[in-house]
Amino acid sequence: MAAINPKKITGNWISGYALDLHTLSSVHVGVNESGHDVFDTKRSELGELLYRLKYNADQTAAQEIVTAAASFVKPSLKKFNLIVPVPPSGTRAVQPVILLAKGIGAALGLPVADCISTTRAATQLKGVMDVEKRKELLDGLYTVDASRTKGKNILLFDDLFRSGATMNAITELLMQTGKAASVRALTITRTRSNQ
Repeated sequence: MAAINPKKITGNWISGYALDLHTLSSVHVGVNESGHDVFDTKRSELGELLYRLKYNADQTAAQEIVTAAASFVKPSLKKFNLIVPVPPSGTRAVQPVILLAKGIGAALGLPVADCISTTRAATQLKGVMDVEKRKELLDGLYTVDASRTKGKNILLFDDLFRSGATMNAITELLMQTGKAASVRALTITRTRSNQ
């Protein structure tokens, strides 16, 4: 099983964890022939698995991630009765967040509700550093099917935690419009800085 190094992530949920850092270090080593910066990046074991799944479409990496996440969640299983994945921000043939949420749900015997949808095309937030601009981009972006979340104790799931802006917006939506009983958060990895 992949090694984990859980750290608390803070937000408007009851409690939350990222199972490890995504990258341990990243050193600029130059510029390639296309003029793009090149980095020597060291990732955690989970970070490397997630990178392979997300950017190389290597679905063989998913099972180790699922096993590690399910093992971490299992002692707290009584606190949840539904996993809700954060909607993917980009288009991929296989969506890692959905694939992993379904795998974790299957491993734990928890239903997964893909019940959050977007009202418009989502802008990736990773390049947006201004907190107010992030809030503006997230305002009204998500809707929830409250018939699936009302009264539920939810484990909100994402693959990578950066600033928490998206997960905070969705937690608020789940609690207010979705009438959830509670929301806790889990991500596979987190960035070293929360920019």
